Amino acid sequence: MQVHRLQEFAKALEAKGLLQTAVMPDPAQPIGYLSYDSRDLGQDTLFVCKGAAFKEEYLLQVLANGAAGYVAETVYPNVDPAVPHLLVTDIRKAMPVLAGLFYEEAWRDLGLIGITGTKGKSTTTYYVKYILDSWMESLHKPKTGVISSIDTYDGVIFKESHLTTPEVMDLQRHFRNAVDSGLAYMTMEVSSQGLKYDRVSDIIFDVGIFLNISEDHISPVEHPTMEDYFQSKLKIFRSTKHAVVNLDSDRAEEVVAAAKAAEDMLTFSQTDPQADLYGYDVQKHDDEICFRVRYSGINGFDEPFALTMPGLFNVENALAAIATAIILGVPMEHIKKGLYEARSSGRMEVYKSKDRKIIAIVDYAHNRLSFEKLFGSTKEEYPGYHIVSIYGCPGSKAQLRRRDLAEVAVRYASKIFVTSEDSGTEPFDQIAAEIVAHIEPTGCPYAVLEEREDAIRAAMQEVKEPTVLLITGKGNETRQKIGRAYVPCLSDVEITKKYLALYDKML
Repeated sequence: MQVHRLQEFAKALEAKGLLQTAVMPDPAQPIGYLSYDSRDLGQDTLFVCKGAAFKEEYLLQVLANGAAGYVAETVYPNVDPAVPHLLVTDIRKAMPVLAGLFYEEAWRDLGLIGITGTKGKSTTTYYVKYILDSWMESLHKPKTGVISSIDTYDGVIFKESHLTTPEVMDLQRHFRNAVDSGLAYMTMEVSSQGLKYDRVSDIIFDVGIFLNISEDHISPVEHPTMEDYFQSKLKIFRSTKHAVVNLDSDRAEEVVAAAKAAEDMLTFSQTDPQADLYGYDVQKHDDEICFRVRYSGINGFDEPFALTMPGLFNVENALAAIATAIILGVPMEHIKKGLYEARSSGRMEVYKSKDRKIIAIVDYAHNRLSFEKLFGSTKEEYPGYHIVSIYGCPGSKAQLRRRDLAEVAVRYASKIFVTSEDSGTEPFDQIAAEIVAHIEPTGCPYAVLEEREDAIRAAMQEVKEPTVLLITGKGNETRQKIGRAYVPCLSDVEITKKYLALYDKML
């Protein structure tokens, strides 16, 4: 990459009307690294002071460690005023400008697909990725990149994710890595927080997908109201060339109206034959979900498709992926192959005991809409089986889930095990008590076991009749957020395999 000078960052901020003052003893000072994390510094770092919890001591530390200068909204009284710095009116809006310049807008050299919605973002992301990977393989090109709530791959970095949509400087770094690694496409989940707080500002998605909307993330630290949440989601269309919209979503008319900000739009539905893509004749055959899609656009078709990832509700996500592939010009053989082979670690992973008395489904379902889809589909796909639910709720955010998930679970489950799920700084006992307050009045049997391994083991040990265990929230994640740290732990997948193996030995 080209080395940029401090004065270039000042000019870029000024052009956006964000620069208040600039102190530059040497305007030609080279900037070799960009960071907002005091633990992550490089040579000639321009440090960004962001966040309500940011403390002056962090800045003093990075300057002592050799940072070249800093960007902030305020002057810090104990910092030498002669230190190079750029004072801005809005640090959130400044970050995309800084990152765009430093990483030279690498996103322009990628086919970029952004997916938002309350439910289904991860699965749709991997459907699209598998389709594109199949296509790229046929062209002898590298596999495509992904940024999801499950993991991130950019050609250089492959890691488990902790944020659905990374902070903008991390995001732009992923784009740069992808381009430098020769990746042609990047598919990413776009969260409401990522949209609200400008993490995807100043980039354009080649395809922007709106899956659905349901009440979630409503809290003092996320979205104060449902309307704020919804409007944040709709912002994706301000930065989208080609929109893809689910007509079966709540408030679909408003979504379609917002999507008109894009250059064009494809719609999909399982209930409206007038949609551009109409999915119908959904059937389950053994371990396959089969369905047909009628596309009414140019080069229209009426074709059969099959999924091997469980869950009848995944047809909705597959329709979104098919629409995306049409826009990108992917040949049909790779659309079908990608969908059939698609997997997402920790997403709808099914494990069965040898006697098939226990069917354990590990999934990331964590909000009302995903619970409704998962429990409803499980009841339909596994007739004659009891359902036992094992789940928790995160600390200090999305408090409505404590009511919502309980209300769904008690309608379907013969028993509920309440367990931990990233309790963070909020005591687990407090979270569990709020969940139980919505379970207890219904008379549904329940148990509270803080350790997820204890809850999964106990659920399996209690099975007497054919039972589906729905183990939700953490999927294949190998860390729990406890306090302010991420603590290593066995994943739900590992725990499930462990205790199913013990169960099978006792047969």
